[in-house]
Amino acid sequence: MSAVHADLHYTKTHEWVKVHGDGTATVGITDHAQEALGDIVFVETPEVGRQVDAGDGCAVVESVKAASDIYTPLAGEVVEVNAALADTPELINQSAYGDGWIFTLRVADPGAVSGLLDAAGYQAVLDAEV
Repeated sequence: MSAVHADLHYTKTHEWVKVHGDGTATVGITDHAQEALGDIVFVETPEVGRQVDAGDGCAVVESVKAASDIYTPLAGEVVEVNAALADTPELINQSAYGDGWIFTLRVADPGAVSGLLDAAGYQAVLDAEV
């Protein structure tokens, strides 16, 4: 069973978002997504300074099984990327909600977070996939 954290927001495409009090939000892929992908061997992060709209493909995660686009859940500017993933992409497999984060955004519209799924909503998406 995949872990779903109550303090995060989610998308139907299996990204998670952790909102910080300073107008930024960190994005990664869910435990379910990393399990489905299998052993992750490469991560292409977005460029710092890149402006993104909600739903834009902005990163790529490659595993031994497939490559998967990562979509930004919110509009904003990429202000930080997880540089450790360049040398250790398996951090996503080991700690999808911790050391395996992918990028951080300065969120354009903090109110847009209300359009994301909460933990119960995301669990319903997972339950519907089985």
